[in-house]
Amino acid sequence: MMSMLGSFLSDEQFQCSICLDLFTNPSSTPCGHSFCMPCIGRYWDGSKVCRCPLCKKTFQKRPEMQINRTLREITEQFKSMQGGVVAGSPIAARAHAHGPAHESRRRFTLGGVVEVQSLPLCEVHGRAILVFCRTDGVCVCPECEAADHQGHDTVSVETEWSENKTRLRESEQLIQKMIRQRVRKIEELRMSVTELQLSVERETAGSLGMFSALVNALERAQAELMEVMDMSRRGAELQADAMIRQLELEVMELRRRGRVLSELSRSEDHIRCVESFPALSTAPATRDWSGVSVSSDLGTGTVYRSLSALLEGFQEQLKSIAEIGFPASALELSPVKAQPKIKRIQEYAVDVTLDSSTAHPRLVLSDDLKQVKCGDRHMPQPNNSGRFDRVVCVLGREPFSKGRHYWEVEVGGKTDWDLGVARQSINRKGKIEVTPSNGYWFLSLRDRHKYAFRTEPSTDVHLTLAPHKIGVFVDYEKGQVSFYNVLAKIHIYTFTDTFTENIYPFFSPCTNKSGKNEGPLVITPVSMVE
Repeated sequence: MMSMLGSFLSDEQFQCSICLDLFTNPSSTPCGHSFCMPCIGRYWDGSKVCRCPLCKKTFQKRPEMQINRTLREITEQFKSMQGGVVAGSPIAARAHAHGPAHESRRRFTLGGVVEVQSLPLCEVHGRAILVFCRTDGVCVCPECEAADHQGHDTVSVETEWSENKTRLRESEQLIQKMIRQRVRKIEELRMSVTELQLSVERETAGSLGMFSALVNALERAQAELMEVMDMSRRGAELQADAMIRQLELEVMELRRRGRVLSELSRSEDHIRCVESFPALSTAPATRDWSGVSVSSDLGTGTVYRSLSALLEGFQEQLKSIAEIGFPASALELSPVKAQPKIKRIQEYAVDVTLDSSTAHPRLVLSDDLKQVKCGDRHMPQPNNSGRFDRVVCVLGREPFSKGRHYWEVEVGGKTDWDLGVARQSINRKGKIEVTPSNGYWFLSLRDRHKYAFRTEPSTDVHLTLAPHKIGVFVDYEKGQVSFYNVLAKIHIYTFTDTFTENIYPFFSPCTNKSGKNEGPLVITPVSMVE
């Protein structure tokens, strides 16, 4: 079929409009026009905006051109047939019947009939080739027709050409259709590869995020289990120690009573015996220990139930992903900037101590100024200008005016607390609005479970794992205050503002709530986590 079509196609259809020669490694622009790969490359070199040389369509970004392999194969086949009868060269013509070889003749091309100076001549008879034998598919002179093609289906070349014009146009349209189909398929395949790459990126981001969240949750659960069991063990030990001490006291008293009774039984002083025995005859007041034991409950049931619910949710998520895959939003970046890992920020640990001159009169500070708790009543304290007289809080002694700083505070067991930083010029008297606009940046716990950052209004912070030790990190130049769950090694919250003066660590153990919140806030040494 290609051999037949080559007889009717002109080289113009395979011609680059830049170099005006047959295509060399043809490539197609996004607008559908084709050029030699080197030609279009040189045409666009040095241009800020790339345009199609034919339709002038503008591309803001230089297209990545690829060789149109289908068009190249068709062009190569067309080139291979140029030595024979091809369109654009005189493939058929005729002059006046039996006219001399030198008279004006006509050439038939895709553009119509044109006059030429000579017709092809038969090599045998020297006559003009005017006849087309449909039976043998060759062009011959009249004498060849009479000698070798008797009884064949023959017509004039002009007639055959006229009849072939319609079929040629159909063939040309078919070729163009085939080219368009293949160009579309090329774009479709390229788009498929692009979509596959996006799917890979989406799947990678989603799976990494999902498994990272699961691993972090398991690590947090493990850390909580270890801490809960350790706290249960310490509580049981304290309980056992207290009961043992009481039992030892009762044993001492009983032994003393036993010695007195033994001495009395050996005494010959009957009067003293009679007088003393009534008081010694009854057993001393002791506790009934028959039902007393150390609790064996480790308190881990809640942790296991929470972990079970987490794993069930993870299984449901896996089922959903198996059915519909990861959503496109898996590739979207979180609006919150990634926070530094806790191990890295611990490198900025500083020695923080409490400033007793700022402490509210109800606060009780340890001798080493590392612990603070709320007492039952006001203690006599000088009413200096730096002391809080209404809010139960205290500042650290060390001011920060630049750089990065990190410290850790143990909060386990408390129902309420506030931790963060405050600027030097804050109001310390009377009722205070503890908000960033007033110079306070801190995280709060209320009623054991409600975590919030004191913005306007407050920003709730949802934590699945209650922290027992809080890490506070300050980056003065960036205006950031970050909070971390130290044991679980996870970031809780970061607030960003602008610091223009000295800032101080801020601590509030809150009121003791009749003993329910009497535990202290403890500034602990920073131990690098692994």
